[in-house]
Amino acid sequence: MNSQDFLNPPFPKQFFVTGTDTNVGKTIVSAMLTLGLGAAYWKPIQSGLEPLTDTDYVRQVTQLDASHFLPERFRLPEPLSPHASAAIAGLHINLADFQLPVAYEKPHLIVEGAGGLLVPLNPQDLMIDLIRFLNLPVCLVARSSLGTINHTLLSIQALRQAEIPILGVILNGVKNQINREAIAHYGKVTILGELECLDEMNPATLKKAFHAMFHSPLSHAP
Repeated sequence: MNSQDFLNPPFPKQFFVTGTDTNVGKTIVSAMLTLGLGAAYWKPIQSGLEPLTDTDYVRQVTQLDASHFLPERFRLPEPLSPHASAAIAGLHINLADFQLPVAYEKPHLIVEGAGGLLVPLNPQDLMIDLIRFLNLPVCLVARSSLGTINHTLLSIQALRQAEIPILGVILNGVKNQINREAIAHYGKVTILGELECLDEMNPATLKKAFHAMFHSPLSHAP
């Protein structure tokens, strides 16, 4: 059985992974999905280059070869909001600077954002504007812990106001049934799965987490 055989519903060919905030685990989720789907991975904007970029991290933990990874459009040295890091680097980010890669021979393309949906790219545009510009549906990554209901529902509201399709939510952290049910109910979204903390980050643990998540029936909103 290959990874696509048990996905219900299957992920589309191209989709965007974003988070409710920074450090919610969207890069770990992106790594799991990249490995599990045999996908290509693209981080359009990288803010902060030390000690590892997100692309380097995903490559390290998945141990996939270079054909799975596409170069960033912007590599910004400072670990700040893209608009601030670009200003320090003497650069200006425009939506017209981006176009979806076409030269990859993988079944899926996973595009990972920087920070949350309302992170500024320039004086006019936010990350959510880039998602809409690229015309991609979203997999939203959220914490499982206290505070996630508010952050996640606000993110869902912003995506719907922007008319961006939501594939569903992946919760990262210790399982919390109350928060899971609240997000599904009030957000009227699919909970794609829950990713608990992994003792080690390597291809074996990521594959195990992927299979566990997508072998199980999906939880749908009422």
